[in-house]
Amino acid sequence: MKFKVNNGLIYFFGALGGLLFGYDTGVISGAILFIKKDLHLTSWTEGIVVSSILLGCMIGAAISGPLSDRLGRRKVVLTAATIFCIGALGTALSANAGILILFRLVLGVAVGSASTLVPMYLSEMAPTAIRGTLSSLNQLMIMTGILLAYIVNYIFSSSEGWRWMLGIALVPGLLMLIGVIFLPESPRWLLKQGKENEARSILNFMRKGNGVEDEIKEIKLANQQEQGGFKEVKEKWVRPALIVGIGLAVFQQIIGCNTVLYYAPTTFTNVGLGASAAILGTVGIGIVNVIVTAVAVVLIDKIGRKPLLLIGNAGMSISLFVLGIVNIVSGHTAASSWTTVICLAVYIAFFSLTWGPVVWVMLSEIFPLSVRGIGMGIGSVANWLANLIVSLTFPKLIEQFGISTMFIIYGIMGVLAFFFVSKLVSETKGKSLEQIELDLRNSRVENNHQNLGHSISK
Repeated sequence: MKFKVNNGLIYFFGALGGLLFGYDTGVISGAILFIKKDLHLTSWTEGIVVSSILLGCMIGAAISGPLSDRLGRRKVVLTAATIFCIGALGTALSANAGILILFRLVLGVAVGSASTLVPMYLSEMAPTAIRGTLSSLNQLMIMTGILLAYIVNYIFSSSEGWRWMLGIALVPGLLMLIGVIFLPESPRWLLKQGKENEARSILNFMRKGNGVEDEIKEIKLANQQEQGGFKEVKEKWVRPALIVGIGLAVFQQIIGCNTVLYYAPTTFTNVGLGASAAILGTVGIGIVNVIVTAVAVVLIDKIGRKPLLLIGNAGMSISLFVLGIVNIVSGHTAASSWTTVICLAVYIAFFSLTWGPVVWVMLSEIFPLSVRGIGMGIGSVANWLANLIVSLTFPKLIEQFGISTMFIIYGIMGVLAFFFVSKLVSETKGKSLEQIELDLRNSRVENNHQNLGHSISK
């Protein structure tokens, strides 16, 4: 089998869904200011326009994982790319709020699918030694997409061109659609389907012939022990992976990351900055996001997943505690305004270095091959549901408790996440996907032996 793209382009096109994910979730923060006026939105319909994409994300995450286990990773990624294009065009041409909400929902299906499939595809294509680096390209693309959205919002804000803001997503959507046509299928999925020759051909191309037969033997051995489907997800030996996956997905949201990304201008104006300064502050956060995520891509296979998560929790919680306390003590002063900017920059730097990329990398690693799509889907649905709850409640909670108290609460969530990671999360750095699965099986056997020993001693 001959491929028309090299390894670098395979990883690039595979990760391009992350850029669309970031752009389509970030662009609404600026566009909604002009949509509200042009389409005469009420506060209720404004909230539905913003959050409808998150509902679509949950649908996309729920269906794309199981579909990818059945139909293959590549076909479902290709479908998601098509939906991205339809959603971008539909939102840009929407004549009223109802049509806009419908196409935001459609767009969400593509975003949710990308959140599940992109890290999983990259993880299955990558060599073990650099799997974390390549899988975290997804998060780098997400942050790049968010930054592009902020820049495009700024460019078109003077002309109130919200349709251009939304419609420009069609360009990377078409690029992804064309690129995916030339991508190979995941060799791990092909081996699961009994297509060994095709899988071997792809692995030989990707690995330049190094260690291919050993990798195939390892994958086949793991396949022989699996059943697949929802039945295996409920098996006791898979349960620890499910708990860790859902826990990481939910904690990534309730430590407050998207309140910074979605509501940064609101936060800055609440502490006394003007509108133009707030916009520049948001662009600044986007730049910090991209730079630090690029650093994370380099570090994730050197430092490891678990240490990065723990370092991130410490840094994020401290910055949020400082931010909350300073604002309580100082009020709306110049000092508190700049402290807010600095603390949020520190917070987002630690998030982008750790919890942003690491969670998606680990979700793509911890589930057995036969249920990896379903497991990723469950984790992604949990992530988007937590995202929806946090995003919808943040404005009301600020009104009720004040912004300083809210950031202190998110800091406390970070402390809880620290203990969750330290107690339940196992390191996956340097292990093949099959070795991670074998460790999961063996831990279950060891627990059974320990329980039997306790019973005998009694």
